[in-house]
Amino acid sequence: MNVAELPKIELHLHHEGAAPPAFIRQLAHEKRVDLSGIFKSNGSYDFRDFSHFLNVYEAACQVLNSPEDFRRLTLAILEESAENGVIYSETFLSPDFCGGGDLSAWKDYLSAIQDAAEEAERKFEITLRGVVTCVRHFGPEQSKRSANCAAETAGDWITGFGMGGNESVGAQADYKWAFDCAREAGLQLTTHAGEFGGPESVRDAIRHLGVERIGHGVRAIEDPDLVHELIDRGITLEVCPGSNVVLGLYPEFDSHPIAKLRDAGVKVTVSTDDPPFFHTTMRREYEMLHQTFGWDTEDFAALNNTALEAAFCDDATREKVKKRLEKQ
Repeated sequence: MNVAELPKIELHLHHEGAAPPAFIRQLAHEKRVDLSGIFKSNGSYDFRDFSHFLNVYEAACQVLNSPEDFRRLTLAILEESAENGVIYSETFLSPDFCGGGDLSAWKDYLSAIQDAAEEAERKFEITLRGVVTCVRHFGPEQSKRSANCAAETAGDWITGFGMGGNESVGAQADYKWAFDCAREAGLQLTTHAGEFGGPESVRDAIRHLGVERIGHGVRAIEDPDLVHELIDRGITLEVCPGSNVVLGLYPEFDSHPIAKLRDAGVKVTVSTDDPPFFHTTMRREYEMLHQTFGWDTEDFAALNNTALEAAFCDDATREKVKKRLEKQ
């Protein structure tokens, strides 16, 4: 079997970052907003580096300003994911982009997103769950509003809480209140670390925020003691190889540490992060891992099992997804 055709589980996907450029251009046209400066001549997103990527990302979000926009976006994302073989996905949703952190507005946006997710499951047989995220460079005080939105809507669909954004702003510990709030609401926890922040940011995330998963986390390979700590604690890394290469953490796929981390015993999963920005899909990630490291169907089956075990979902959902994996 072609590995690209295998069913896939994705745990690290930014909702707005998964917006197809054509979708954003169409919304901009409908709303008469000039976003021409964020696109290349071929229609793809245009950015120079990580900091500029964040600026372009937030510029694209200007036209995503109603629940209906997010309903349409969710359908577009899930159709694209399903076409790439994804059968279960978790998406990072920020109340900052869905109502500005206002709880009432957040609930309206969330209702629209869930309706679209239910429609997509009927049409495309893909299951979606939401992980609320605060945005690190928006600051600790704003993170409390996001955590409150997460806590007030925690349940079978909003199942986790995390943090994205610029790792150079503040420290993991600055956001402890938000993570404690989410934990008390029964949400499972993840945060971005070990991407641009280095291995120490991973250690800080574990010790100060008590997360169960780490977004990226690949810089942990630079610290053998930290690698052992990840293994001992059973922490899962949400690895996004294509993203890491495009953003310059590693020059090529063959220098990416995902295989070394996995061989050492670290729990790793594979995701696309912000796929249209990084010119990737889950099919391409599988193809590149197969070509670069020789991973075969057994390796990808093990990868999916790791992802399923680490998924922020209830047992009934896990069993449903497991059956889908087994029948394909």
